[in-house]
Amino acid sequence: MVFCPAPVLPAASGPRIDLNADVAEGFGAWDIGHDAELMEIVTSANVACGFHAGDPVTMQRLCRLAAAAGVAIGAHPGFNDLWGFGRRRIEMKPADIEPMVAYQIGALQAIAHGVGRPVTHVKAHGALYNMAAVDPAYATAIARAVKAVDPALVFVGLAGSALIRAGEEQGLRVAREAFADRRYQDDGTLAPRAMPGAVLTEPEAVGRQAVGIVLEGAVTSVGGRRVAVAADTLCIHGDEPTSVTVARATRAALEAAGIVVAPVVAPAPVVPALADDAPPGLDATA
Repeated sequence: MVFCPAPVLPAASGPRIDLNADVAEGFGAWDIGHDAELMEIVTSANVACGFHAGDPVTMQRLCRLAAAAGVAIGAHPGFNDLWGFGRRRIEMKPADIEPMVAYQIGALQAIAHGVGRPVTHVKAHGALYNMAAVDPAYATAIARAVKAVDPALVFVGLAGSALIRAGEEQGLRVAREAFADRRYQDDGTLAPRAMPGAVLTEPEAVGRQAVGIVLEGAVTSVGGRRVAVAADTLCIHGDEPTSVTVARATRAALEAAGIVVAPVVAPAPVVPALADDAPPGLDATA
């Protein structure tokens, strides 16, 4: 089988944003998050690939849910850290980060292929994402891995960070990410989760921040400053107890403000193809 090219959606007449969630973050008998409900709300899913969370069955279940809902499927690679959920800093050589990320993308591609959908984008998880946002060597390693696997993949990174610069330098299409449910520091980075109030859980507050990011290109930081944030996609965390309520309120607030909510790239279906060595007239997929 081969994938049809994933079409870039035409520009809308008004403001537009993708709404993504980090999902498939259970493991084995442990089911974490609200994946089924979120697939009815978001437009892109970032699927854990087995290192910080996830396993083949969990990944397949999520890909099926996303396919049924028309949600774009993306890889969400992280550090090999099940115990710490990928949120602990791990110092690695950039040369070792490349195959670690490529391995996880490839695993999800195989699972997604099996349910007839492509992987359209890649977004790093947790500590890997945060470290790469400020470390050009880490950011470049992730971008190189994405390019090596498939240069057509969209590279998602924190708006204004080293991730976006690395993706552009590698010639990848980038999607600038902002967080509807996280507070920002004065320098535009995310407030650490250990900081009280770093994660927004009130649906109205998250909706207001989401609309402000799209229409005003700015957020109010923990220090009270207005910080510029330009975004192509907004994240809602799927592992929070309030994630479904927050996601619904966020999408409703965006649409009430006249903002089109749609994926960065429209996922294309998989279609059968003849093998190169198939005899004439013989369908190799039969």
